Amino acid sequence: MLQAIGLTSTPRRQLPPIVDGLTFEARPGCVTALLGDPGSGKTTALRLMLELEPGRGVTYFRGRPLHRIPHPGREVGVLLGDVPGHPARTVRNQLRMLCAAAGVAASRADTMMEVVGIAGLRDERLGSLSLGMERRVGLAAALLADPCTLLLDEPGNGLSAKERGWLHGMLRGHASLGGAVLFTTGDAKEAAVNADRVVSIASGRLVADQDATDFARTRLRPRVAVRTPHAARLADVLTREARAAQRAVEIVAESGSRLSVYGSNCAEIGEAAYRHGVLVHQLADETGQTGDARDGGDHGDAGTPVPPVPQARTRPAIQARSELHSELRSEVRLEVGVQATRTGTGFQSAAGVRPDTAADVGTGPRPHPGPHPRLDPHSEARTEGTGDTPSGPGAVPEGWGAPAPGPQDRDSEAVNPECWGLEGRSREAGDAGSAAPRRQASAGRPVSTVRRVGGPLRPLRYELRRVFGTATPVLTAAAVLAASVLISLVLARAGHTPQGRLLAAWPELLPLPPAAVGAGLLGALAFGEEYRFPALAADRGTVPRRMGLLTAKLGVCGALALLLGALAVAADAAALRLVFGAAPLHSPAEWIAPAASWAGLLVGCAWAGVLASGVFRSATAGLAAVFAVPVMVVPLLRKALDGPSAYPMNGIGSRLRSLSWAQWPPETDRLVLGALRVMAQPVGTALLLSLMVLLCAYGFTGLRSRVRW
Repeated sequence: MLQAIGLTSTPRRQLPPIVDGLTFEARPGCVTALLGDPGSGKTTALRLMLELEPGRGVTYFRGRPLHRIPHPGREVGVLLGDVPGHPARTVRNQLRMLCAAAGVAASRADTMMEVVGIAGLRDERLGSLSLGMERRVGLAAALLADPCTLLLDEPGNGLSAKERGWLHGMLRGHASLGGAVLFTTGDAKEAAVNADRVVSIASGRLVADQDATDFARTRLRPRVAVRTPHAARLADVLTREARAAQRAVEIVAESGSRLSVYGSNCAEIGEAAYRHGVLVHQLADETGQTGDARDGGDHGDAGTPVPPVPQARTRPAIQARSELHSELRSEVRLEVGVQATRTGTGFQSAAGVRPDTAADVGTGPRPHPGPHPRLDPHSEARTEGTGDTPSGPGAVPEGWGAPAPGPQDRDSEAVNPECWGLEGRSREAGDAGSAAPRRQASAGRPVSTVRRVGGPLRPLRYELRRVFGTATPVLTAAAVLAASVLISLVLARAGHTPQGRLLAAWPELLPLPPAAVGAGLLGALAFGEEYRFPALAADRGTVPRRMGLLTAKLGVCGALALLLGALAVAADAAALRLVFGAAPLHSPAEWIAPAASWAGLLVGCAWAGVLASGVFRSATAGLAAVFAVPVMVVPLLRKALDGPSAYPMNGIGSRLRSLSWAQWPPETDRLVLGALRVMAQPVGTALLLSLMVLLCAYGFTGLRSRVRW
């Protein structure tokens, strides 16, 4: 159950709020359409429900607001706009990364690819997918964690009739298993045909909350679209002939050359235009809305006024309703009948409803859809005729799902019954063990047996899949090694460079060595890619502030920085030995302190990039913060710490040992003094202070944010 109560967006300067006091609900087992014209506040309403936008009001998902749900992705599946993924990432890598984020097994990605019909595109990159395939990937991502509620923002935009029929069939299947589905649309006909309930809004306010049958009866009427350069003359002709024949006709001027005629047909209008010599460019039968529903008249279920049709200009109600039914029936058969399949009881559409029944949206209550034959492994699907289609438990009727065109024909592809929370029904439990899930599903209660993979390593698995899902780390390492080797050879040829700077490829003119820049770049991309290609959120700018995710990013970026630094030193040493022999290199007397200093520099740069990109929500800002440490902070600290200390720090190791509960060996004093000596350097102190400031800023922005997605 989804309950939205008093949703109101923050008003803009001197402008009314986009959404104002919107209250409605989406019931389990039903498909609800949020209908409105462009700019009416449909998308803003969804963003308010998901707490992606500041405002007032609250939305309860099965009795809890979103920020009170420990794992929102397991409760709500969201599809807003395009697929939020890196264009260079493959479909399979994207879904497996989201599986790690949602805490489900990686095999769930393969299952959902089979369900939505993109199994043949698993190795395709997201940037090369068509719009229809992108919607399928987005729907698979929304269903990975088997959520109880689906929220979709105009999912049918830009899709063909076949793709729209497939999409709404999937949504109908989710609702038939007890889930709640809410999608926005600007097409009244789409809402009437594919939804069980229609919530109409205008200017951010509730206009009507009706069953689809009542909506079709009160808000949709057949009309004739006429395009003519003599619109005013034709309107006068039709009005005079209707008055003479005592027929009720309503004529609405849509634009300078277009008319919408209610209460007539193409034949009557064409004959009248021919008799009076009026040139007509277009005559077409359409089904349109009656207009703004706030003007008074008939009422929906919620008592909201629906616009009246003036008695003097309308046909009798019975005639209008019968023509409406025939109009909708013909259009539904064109769109949904393509995917109809013959079962043991006759033709059945992909939405789980007979096409002839679904089309009769005004003759009576809409039948509740039964269990989805494609998704219920216990349903028997038999065909008549040749018998080519398999039958029996778990069989898939031919044509179900209407797969989109792809590299191979998947019309008869069997679907794994593990999806939609139904795995385990046809397994070792047998008929007795599966009776309870079937009873719960038939009673409208959602059943989820998706295997959860929790634990503290879940953010780490997600971060590893995010990092290595693209070629960015490899390309960054290659660029760093090439620049480091080149700079090291140039420094060795010039001479007079200490061995430490020679191996690090760090001339005094550069603020940072190439390895540190690469580490900072990888750290900046850790959160920068999250905001540019948000995989953890429904929209840009909403990455969760969770310590587990931050710890995973810091750990992975720190490890990559150490690995990058070790590779850079090894590559520089190998290149110097290859070109100049053993002359530039010698065995150092003390290597622990330089190694610790080198590791601290790399890890500090990587962490600075992670925290800065998380605070400023940009990879560019994160990299700029990395360069700001040596360019701005270090000179300030050098001025502040210039001159000798008034009091010596001799014996600090023994004093620190006395403060600890456990006694460490005396050899540890050397390591402690080395670490303190590194932190006392201007660069080390600047990095330490910068990290502390960025960490505090990250925590402060997280506390202020309501987003827990």
